[in-house]
Amino acid sequence: MKALISVFDKTNLISFAKSLVELGVSIISTGGTYKHLYDANIPVTKIEAYTNYQEILSGRVKTLHPKIHAGILAVRDRADHIKDLENDNIDYIDIVCVNLYPFEETIKSANCSLEEAIENIDIGGPTLLRAAAKNYRYVNAIIDYRDYDLVVDELRHKGRTSLNTRFALASKVFRYTASYDAHIAKYLSNLENNHFPEKLTMTFTLHEKLRYGENPHQQAAYYLKDANLFYQQLQGKQLSYNNLQDINAAMGIISEFSELAVVNLKHLNPCAVALGNNVKLAFMKAYEGDPVSIFGGIVATNHVIDESTALELTKIFLEIVIAPGFTEKALEILKQKPNLRLLTVNSEIYSQIKNQANFISGGLLVQEGDNDLYDKLVYPTKRKVTETELKQLLFAYKVVKHVKSNAIVVAKEDMTLGIGAGQMNRVGAAKIALEQAESKAKDAVLASDGFFPMKDTVEAAYNAGIVAIIQPGGSIRDEESIKFCDDHNIAMVFTNMRHFKH
Repeated sequence: MKALISVFDKTNLISFAKSLVELGVSIISTGGTYKHLYDANIPVTKIEAYTNYQEILSGRVKTLHPKIHAGILAVRDRADHIKDLENDNIDYIDIVCVNLYPFEETIKSANCSLEEAIENIDIGGPTLLRAAAKNYRYVNAIIDYRDYDLVVDELRHKGRTSLNTRFALASKVFRYTASYDAHIAKYLSNLENNHFPEKLTMTFTLHEKLRYGENPHQQAAYYLKDANLFYQQLQGKQLSYNNLQDINAAMGIISEFSELAVVNLKHLNPCAVALGNNVKLAFMKAYEGDPVSIFGGIVATNHVIDESTALELTKIFLEIVIAPGFTEKALEILKQKPNLRLLTVNSEIYSQIKNQANFISGGLLVQEGDNDLYDKLVYPTKRKVTETELKQLLFAYKVVKHVKSNAIVVAKEDMTLGIGAGQMNRVGAAKIALEQAESKAKDAVLASDGFFPMKDTVEAAYNAGIVAIIQPGGSIRDEESIKFCDDHNIAMVFTNMRHFKH
């Protein structure tokens, strides 16, 4: 048996090569891999000696040779293939162990030039691997060092690997090379400033298999688009599919605020959001905004959680607490609830996630993130908002853009008082939010994620005591809502930007 080994990542390579030699496998190798094996006193033949052809173009061409690829690609039960190899004195190559230039790692460097990136596009490696994978019935294509032991064990105990093993190895090769090419395509498309290319290839890496999906009868797994997680779990049970959805939603809301903020969240919707001079105050305001829905929910903040806040958090049943950090005392307190998941988050990594993607039957929907708040503020009513009212309106509008449509948020004094989410009509969402706010809606403000198709939502707001409203505007019946506001001394602001969330 012959093995061709040419790897950039040399993890566990020496032990693997030694095992192959012990099993009677002869090794062909190239460049740095050859030196690595030779220095370890492992019998190895340099590829130039095997092909009788010196590498050229500064190493760009060394494995692209008929003696190599014929030995890999030959179908061993075809008489014409066997005859071709015999005529040219070519041996079969049974194992191709190759991994690729680190293109993805190279382009992560802030100082990476286009020339450096191009030089780290592997040509020979994918060609060798794809050839071996294509001929999996006879050849072992190994791209992952974690498969070394599997191959050695089967060779040692059976004399050859099973067809199932070779098929699995080949399948992995095509997954890896597809991912490799996807990173190259993405890098070049970004340089071209082409955000929606005619062929969109995305690649993800398995992070972990989840206990189940949205429901216990659905299998699920968590894949990462990039290698870096934006969070670190400090304690608690494994995160579920729904947990991860909620974490992402909570981070989207909390990222809206430069001020100290707390969001309480359940089923992708905020229960309540509040600002405060300290975390405890902000949490207590958010809790007051909806003390019922937060049961079994998530609390997220953009500030370090301290001891006094931790004591309040332990008084209710929560699934997850998210923060950029925890004080030692806070951790001591929260760890008394071992099932409570504690997460630290890196907002810088999270902010690098630009596009949103959703799989639907038969396809993928991709869009830019909803990163802006408004286009231009317009004040169409006779009564203009005060500075205090405008601050509260913008606070409520930051929240409503993260609430499932149709959405209404009622707010006052840097806290939400009522949130109406996911209703089929806008006035229905308003009724839910206003009923939740109860008497506290008096002198409060109201935000809507979409325009008012009729004046019924404005009427409901007036009857509850709302003094100012913010909405996108743009309805053919805007004048009805404006006139009602003028007749009842309500200030209204148009943002010229809607925020539907489905």
